[in-house]
Amino acid sequence: MRVGILGAGKMGAWLAEVLCADHEVAVYDRDPVKVQGVGGVKALKQVAEFEAFSPQILINAVSLENTVNAFEATAPYLPRECLLADVASIKGDISGYYARCGFRFASVHPMFGPTFADLGSLAEQNAVIIRESDPDGAAFFEKLFLKLGVIVFHYSFQEHDEMMAYSLTTPFVSSLVFAACIANPTVPGTTFARHHQIARGLLSESNHLLAEVLFNPQSLSQLDKITARLEFLKHVIRGKDYEEARRFFDQLRTNLG
Repeated sequence: MRVGILGAGKMGAWLAEVLCADHEVAVYDRDPVKVQGVGGVKALKQVAEFEAFSPQILINAVSLENTVNAFEATAPYLPRECLLADVASIKGDISGYYARCGFRFASVHPMFGPTFADLGSLAEQNAVIIRESDPDGAAFFEKLFLKLGVIVFHYSFQEHDEMMAYSLTTPFVSSLVFAACIANPTVPGTTFARHHQIARGLLSESNHLLAEVLFNPQSLSQLDKITARLEFLKHVIRGKDYEEARRFFDQLRTNLG
């Protein structure tokens, strides 16, 4: 299959390297140096070159804020039978673009971000395939993920963004608050060091990605839950209520499984 990829960042380059073993892959990035670092693929200098390549599937792996714009810039050079795909962590306006673009589509979310995951060993990592996806596109990604040992979940566009508010906003906010309270990053302590490493990894992501996760319409309800739990914890600490603290800790252990 001829696979086009937009964006040669960490995720785009990884997809290109994985897919070129079984498919003919062409990659375009606004920074040609990034494409040169990806082996085994056809490097495109401009999006218009997709017309001659004639991809059967185009995977959009550019930054979240540029996803729709990249699709719009590339669509005039694609055959009508080409299937569009994205790997965005928050779907937002992307579903609206698919509804009006006239192309078949597949929307997925590989939840093994390059910051924390070992992309060479993805067993037990997770990915989401959006239920509204074209069956052929969904099958393409399901086969890829299962081959890599990735656990696949299926959600609608709405269910996905609701779930991301739970699985991304909650740890993001926890790490951001931790970072906001740091005055001295070199204090002793294993627990502190581990949290510091997580926060540093999170803040290596782009500002726009962090903002898009937090601006997910579902995020505020999760933030309300976090602040409510913090207020309860403050209440327990002020009262030095050991019995209430014990019940709270036991409940947390139950939550963690």
